[in-house]
Amino acid sequence: MFVATVVLSIAPHETTSASQADFENVDDVEVAQLLLEVARVKWFDKAKRFGFANIWGSSEDVFVHVEILRSSGLADLQAGGAVAICFISGKRGKMAAEVCSWESVSRD
Repeated sequence: MFVATVVLSIAPHETTSASQADFENVDDVEVAQLLLEVARVKWFDKAKRFGFANIWGSSEDVFVHVEILRSSGLADLQAGGAVAICFISGKRGKMAAEVCSWESVSRD
């Protein structure tokens, strides 16, 4: 059996999730003009900092990053929960640009 006696370095955990760099070319005005669409949360993992949702009537997944949740005023999503979501097409497919809780959406 071996036991570590000295830690030389600790590397950051690498993930395949989107980063803020994926949103560098996104225009805030463009996002403000996007329509909110009804979606259902497939899953969201706070430890991994991302998850996926499905737009109603579509089989494609929309990537949801924790930073988008934070900028939308949310901290977490629950699997199966209904949300309103705006998305953009990014390098890796559809990515959430804004997420709103279903309860906060105005139904005028």
